[in-house]
Amino acid sequence: MFLKGKSALVTGSTSGIGLEYATLLAAEGANVMLNGFGDADAIEKTRRGLEGHGGRALYNGADLTKVDAIEGLVAETADAFGGVDILINNAGMQHVAPVDEFPVEKWDLIIALNLSAAFHTIRLALPHMKAKGWGRIINTASAHSLVASPNKSAYVAAKHGIAGLTKTVALEAATSGVTVNCISPGYVWTPLVENQIPDTMKARGLTRDQVMNDVLLAAQPTKQFVTVEQVAALALFLCRDEAAAITGANLSMDGGWTAQ
Repeated sequence: MFLKGKSALVTGSTSGIGLEYATLLAAEGANVMLNGFGDADAIEKTRRGLEGHGGRALYNGADLTKVDAIEGLVAETADAFGGVDILINNAGMQHVAPVDEFPVEKWDLIIALNLSAAFHTIRLALPHMKAKGWGRIINTASAHSLVASPNKSAYVAAKHGIAGLTKTVALEAATSGVTVNCISPGYVWTPLVENQIPDTMKARGLTRDQVMNDVLLAAQPTKQFVTVEQVAALALFLCRDEAAAITGANLSMDGGWTAQ
């Protein structure tokens, strides 16, 4: 358990990639703060399950589109665990529409949750890491941090922003013992991907199977979805001492999508 005594805050961790991040961190002994939406009983069951590994697990349902809620989330994590050693920004949402039909409120919401929330958690958690001389900041980006797709202007803009934010903070923190990286998965089979299928069907006039094979997996040469286990395993490696020289990196895990 190489993370015993360390503490992690993982946003968007009640399902999908975020839950797998939290699970692997807890399995290595870390205390974990869960965050996200979902059924209260299911979240409590998840929290108790994480504590079965020996560390502590807490839950804070902060709405990450609100700055005061983010400040409360980071403060609660630091107070409960004595700091924030590992920060994983994973919370996100998607909306699919042409730019000239894109709802303004959806643009604002996606930028707030997918980009601005990461800025706020980083600015609040970084001082704790600097004080200890060790820290890991990992941002879930996307293949869309490197390339674009139609009808996803807000998401693509936010993920490009995450990549730039990652590089900037990595340079600022380079001598502090803190590494800052982002992981850019291709299509991962998660609720976020599944829930955008109906919108894509409507926007492009396609069937569900056509969206799955001709849109989602069309860009991935492997023709397979990335798994949450694969993404989380990479994040766990970035927390190891062997990964101390990896900072400012945008690590693609996309079945060859951005190699094209």
